[in-house]
Amino acid sequence: MKFFLAPLTLVLAVAFAAAPVLTEGFKGFTPGQFPVPADHWPVAPVGWAFSIWGAIYLWLVAGATWGLVRARTAPAWQAMRGPLSLSLAIGVPWIWVANWQPAAAAVMLVFMATTALAALIRAPRGLWAAGPVGLYAGWLCAATAVATGIVLAGQGVLSAQVASALTLSALLVVGLAMTWRRPDVPSYALAVGWALMGVIVANLKVENLPIVALCAAGLAALAGLWLTRRREMR
Repeated sequence: MKFFLAPLTLVLAVAFAAAPVLTEGFKGFTPGQFPVPADHWPVAPVGWAFSIWGAIYLWLVAGATWGLVRARTAPAWQAMRGPLSLSLAIGVPWIWVANWQPAAAAVMLVFMATTALAALIRAPRGLWAAGPVGLYAGWLCAATAVATGIVLAGQGVLSAQVASALTLSALLVVGLAMTWRRPDVPSYALAVGWALMGVIVANLKVENLPIVALCAAGLAALAGLWLTRRREMR
């Protein structure tokens, strides 16, 4: 198995990156997918924030290629590849599921993010291992918060404001915990911070100051923790 895990990871990374091209793509959940529709989900970042997926796809494929060529059986890489491959395998059909059933897609994101975090914890330092996995895991954590918040509000479980505040708070807890655990992987904190900035911009347009304040405080805490932990490591 150790000889096949590296090529499997590369194949799954390529398939994951190709999914938006091979499907009709995903442009976000729509109000018509829910019994309680809304014109604005406070938890959702502004549209341009999702452009980070391009960097994630390219970096994951590049990292998997580098690992196959230079670290095919390296123990540290192998430990990372198991959970990473599982996360990518779940992610390959995600767009198709999201366009069909948002609740199922949100559950899939939970498992994708959990396995991606497991991969990040095990990932060796470096531009081609922890780097792309950190960016991927950070954005998945944010995507999980966004999808869960929208589903909770769209199904009428909570109001959109309460659901957004709850899931964004959960994102901050996980983001801070992982930043404390892996301050040597700035890409993770960058991805979470990018999502928070996107939410801030989206909510400034509608003057939703409580969500703006929550995300701004979280962004400051995330940056402060990362800087503090980096100084401690020197």
